[in-house]
Amino acid sequence: MTTFAHMANQLPEVWLRGPLPDVPALLQPVAHALLQAREEINALMADVDKSLLWKKPSGLASPGFHLQHLTGVLDRLFTYAKGNSLTPKQLESLQQEGVPFSDSGLINVLVQNFNRQVDLALEQLSAENIEVLTEVRGVGRAQTPSTVIGLYTHAAEHTMRHVGQLLVTVKVLQAGLY
Repeated sequence: MTTFAHMANQLPEVWLRGPLPDVPALLQPVAHALLQAREEINALMADVDKSLLWKKPSGLASPGFHLQHLTGVLDRLFTYAKGNSLTPKQLESLQQEGVPFSDSGLINVLVQNFNRQVDLALEQLSAENIEVLTEVRGVGRAQTPSTVIGLYTHAAEHTMRHVGQLLVTVKVLQAGLY
């Protein structure tokens, strides 16, 4: 399947471009998935009309929600991977996911926020001590147990799941099928 990013720059998907410098081998798939997501989101959202940002075809999540959620989930899961609890600001951001707001450059702002979060995630992956990957980390207020590598892996798969949902939602909206 050809992705938007592949069509845009004619490069193979990120995972086929070789290892990323400074990222531990065990975390390469996570980094590859996040970079692939970033490329696809940037290519997809480059020509989306801002009037579609908060539309919910058939009651599904809006493109704006997906962009906010993608950024927020990476932030939260990587926070838990460090062994930290969420800050009040992170909890407030969680509550604002999907709440429409207006700004003439909003799509660019949301995409840039996601890009910045991917950069922060890549920095964390690069600095990660692989000796801690199987250590238990608590998730959420209930401190449900996971592991560092479990959190990173879930961050990657959850990101790609929402990229797929965003892609379909945008294409449905652009086709006027709502």
